[in-house]
Amino acid sequence: MASNQGLCFHCNEVIPKGVNLNVSILGSSQAMCCQGCAAVAQTIIESGLEDYYQHRTAASPSAQDLVPDALVKMLEYDDESVQLEFVAQNETSKEVLLSIEGIACAACAWLIEKQLSHIAGVQKIHVNSTTQRATLVWDDQQVKLSQLLQSVHKLGYNATPFQTDKQEEIDRKLYRSHLLKLGVAGLATMQVMMFAIALYGDLFDDMELIYRDYFRWVSLIMATPVLLFSAQPFYFGAYRSLKAKTLNMDVPVSIALLGAYSASLYATVNGTGEVYFESVSMFTFLLLLGRLLELRARRKASETSSNMLKLVPKLAMRLDKSGQQQKIAASQLKHSDIIVILPGEVVPADGQVVFGESEFDESSLTGESLPITKKLGDKVFAGTINHEQTVHLAVEAVSQNTFIANIMRLQEQAQSEKPKIATIADSVARYFVFGLLVIAALTYTFWHFHSPEDAFWITLAVLVATCPCALSLATPAALTAATHKLSKTGLLVKRGHVLESLAKVTSVVSDKTGTLTEGKLQIKQVNCLSVTDEATTLQLIGALEAQSSHPIANAFSEYQGLTATNIEHHTGLGLSGMVDGKQLKLGKASFCKQAAEPIAGMLELVLMVDNGLAARVYLSDTIKKDAVSFSKGLKARDISLSMLTGDDSAQVEYVAKQLHITDIASGTLPQQKLDVVKNKTQSSPHLLMLGDGVNDGPVLAAAPLSIAMGLGTDIAKSSADAVLLGSRLTTLLTAVDLAKKTKKIIAQNLAWALGYNALILPLAVAGIVTPYMAAIGMSLSSLAVLTNSLRLNKQ
Repeated sequence: MASNQGLCFHCNEVIPKGVNLNVSILGSSQAMCCQGCAAVAQTIIESGLEDYYQHRTAASPSAQDLVPDALVKMLEYDDESVQLEFVAQNETSKEVLLSIEGIACAACAWLIEKQLSHIAGVQKIHVNSTTQRATLVWDDQQVKLSQLLQSVHKLGYNATPFQTDKQEEIDRKLYRSHLLKLGVAGLATMQVMMFAIALYGDLFDDMELIYRDYFRWVSLIMATPVLLFSAQPFYFGAYRSLKAKTLNMDVPVSIALLGAYSASLYATVNGTGEVYFESVSMFTFLLLLGRLLELRARRKASETSSNMLKLVPKLAMRLDKSGQQQKIAASQLKHSDIIVILPGEVVPADGQVVFGESEFDESSLTGESLPITKKLGDKVFAGTINHEQTVHLAVEAVSQNTFIANIMRLQEQAQSEKPKIATIADSVARYFVFGLLVIAALTYTFWHFHSPEDAFWITLAVLVATCPCALSLATPAALTAATHKLSKTGLLVKRGHVLESLAKVTSVVSDKTGTLTEGKLQIKQVNCLSVTDEATTLQLIGALEAQSSHPIANAFSEYQGLTATNIEHHTGLGLSGMVDGKQLKLGKASFCKQAAEPIAGMLELVLMVDNGLAARVYLSDTIKKDAVSFSKGLKARDISLSMLTGDDSAQVEYVAKQLHITDIASGTLPQQKLDVVKNKTQSSPHLLMLGDGVNDGPVLAAAPLSIAMGLGTDIAKSSADAVLLGSRLTTLLTAVDLAKKTKKIIAQNLAWALGYNALILPLAVAGIVTPYMAAIGMSLSSLAVLTNSLRLNKQ
């Protein structure tokens, strides 16, 4: 059957505009209308059934007819053009943030991680049970995104790429669904409780048997929708757990509900025994109420990162080749496109200023309220606001590759990487469920022989009262709240252990340039020692520094008229290269084999031209405004401060004196810095390394805890555990205080969860606690943990 112009070769449907999909069939390339048809056709070819297309007499069914809509949608996610909006491209892999519907607890997250981690091509999978999101990194050459989404789907969860607007719609649907189920359970509970009063309140001692049975049948009718509709989330959760051969909190809940209903149904049909329809209805109602409030709390905890992406506009004003302005979708921007940012507009993509100068509000990224001046060559980030004048930017990153998208992914990664205490809590919760089922079985056996009529409801109370919901929420709820609070203040947490480590910090080792000082060196003095004049000297140095990202290079950014070749970076020492046929060396006096001639408070650079001493240039840096407050704040918290720097100029002593630092290591090379930190770690295991992230990669990676400074750092590849997005050092003091409070909150949550279960268990086993009392207690216990954790957002 020949292919018609503009029609799909597989299903003969019209090919949508812009779709360019082809599959090699019968020796020629055939057009397809969608990823679904392409996938089906490819499967037919790979199965050795290519002759099918020669012998068919009609068009094949479309992909939508062959596979469910959800599967077709998953196949569409493999399209490179579709992935531009939500997939970040790394060097050898792809990374996506997923929204996952149906996660009820930490065991669900563990189940998804376990399933996907065994698939070839999956490099990393972290699931956050609190925000119901997952960070997935995979090799697209080994496995497709649609296959991974299908694997999650087979477990009973629905996974889709996270997109703010769609996520809000999913949250609204989930909330409405819970609200409807809660309403049904609430109405049924009110009705069934009225009948329960008549049945168990001894109000009708002489009531005829037929009326008692009538009340039971009506209670059965009212409780059935609760069991079949309202309680569905618990059954699905239990099924997924048992299917994966593990246990979560939904297992005892489902057993309790189904057991109580089955026993009541049996008693109603046979007219003997007790009924527990009011327990089924009330228990479901209270559990759903707890889930609904928990859902609201989760949304509140995760709204910060969601709102960050909302800041990025959907449209951009691009300049075409003729200089005409053209409004297009921001997702269609490409690298090096020139976009126009008018005063008051929000920046749609990361870029570099190529025209104009203005102030930009970066408070959404750094937490700093004052606007930052951006001039020619400076980086501007998506989500920031232009305050004053029109500027043109050359686009450097779009959509999921922007700085703000990196921040969000790293936040999710940090929350998903569980610290030791969280891992222990998850493990305890799973074993606790198993122990609970054993205790429930023993309880039923005991009461069956001592008081058969009470055995069932006492066992039911045991299952309900000790459900470890609060235990599973204790740690992740607190960590999520604290991480988002830190992001508001300007500290981006990248590793799961940061909060745990910050609370224990006893010593801080800090770099100098760009960390304790502004890192914006200014030329203060030029001593020309040969026939070269000052202007030529600065032009020669500017040529050498043109390709460097070191803070020293910024001081010579306006003197880059010449071009250098054969540039070599001598780490921690200086630079060498050729300019206009002259061999240049620039750096420390020792590197140039000259005697130092320092000036107090200044950094000395020596310039050699053709092995001759040409000039000495002196630069000065300013101490950060809050550096003194930072030093005093550390001392007040019994945390020592040391300085570790590659600079050996007189400025080191000057900065140390101003900040009252006595422990100094100056003139150190990267390997020496690494050795210093390793030695200090032996005597002070809870050490924090603070650096600018430019040339401190090895030492930042080696430190027990490390924080890199500044927006300029490539946070996606940085070795640091956290990034200080603004320039305020005192943010770290806030972080230390918050970490200590988080540690206390987690301890309080665990103490409450374990204490509550330890107290309620013997009372339930003894028959003192009724099922509805147990349901109330369990729900209140979970809400207490969530409420206590959310206090961190108000720190």
